[in-house]
Amino acid sequence: MIHTSASSSPILNEMRTESDAREYVLSHCWPSHTRFCPRCGELKHYELSGNRYRCAECKYTFQDFSGRWINNGSLSPLTWLRILDLFIRECTVHELASELDLSYNAAYKAVTTIRFAIMAHAVDAEQMFGPETGLGSYLKGKKLTGDIADNQRRLIPVFGIMERNGWVFIDIVSGIAAETVFHFNHSFHLAMHRAGNIIYTNRYRHYDALVFCGDESLPYEYIRKVESPAQAEASSFWTFAAQRLKRFKGITPQRFPLYLKELEFRFNNADGNQFEMLCNYLCDLVPDF
Repeated sequence: MIHTSASSSPILNEMRTESDAREYVLSHCWPSHTRFCPRCGELKHYELSGNRYRCAECKYTFQDFSGRWINNGSLSPLTWLRILDLFIRECTVHELASELDLSYNAAYKAVTTIRFAIMAHAVDAEQMFGPETGLGSYLKGKKLTGDIADNQRRLIPVFGIMERNGWVFIDIVSGIAAETVFHFNHSFHLAMHRAGNIIYTNRYRHYDALVFCGDESLPYEYIRKVESPAQAEASSFWTFAAQRLKRFKGITPQRFPLYLKELEFRFNNADGNQFEMLCNYLCDLVPDF
């Protein structure tokens, strides 16, 4: 069903059919209009029936969306574009599912795919998908899986926030675990502040704040009260981020980096064409980290 309600994207408002949407998405998947094998990069291929192709080099059979983020889930191009629009408008998963008549699981997987695509285009993507977060374990053959392969508890990564000249940068602080921040709080009086399972601190070295999402293993009751205002709350980014983090339900330490990178993207591109950018992200090939 095609809804006619106005969207935040003029481009989407012009979409009338699935054919229109498919042509638009294909222009982002293949901007040069030259097909190549998504597995080995070979240009030479053979056309098969059903909009499929076979690589002349590695014999891989692929279609237009193979190996791309948009290939996660059995969703049509028009549905994907409407999901992007609602995501940009910050609709919840429940709202998105209701608006598009999708199951909650299908809507959640689509939004998670967008968040992974955003993180894959961050300057520190390789580290974000590395062992410190374990998020690379969610990718199996360029497809998203719902479970992390390693079920053992991982160290909770700590992130540093730097806001400079209207831009924010969030990266992993290597060598510091969540327990270490508790040690800094007790031994060096680093002010810690708690919002649910999200912990953030005052300035630490060149970072405006440290932040992480904890679990039940952390000793929250031992946070030392430091008579110091929350410096992070005075920053424009944290004002932007805090109110949005409250809307995210069920954030886990494992998925917390996805939400941080989403907020980094939204903040840094508040005045940009987010629809066009996210369509490019979604249509890009899933990298091998």
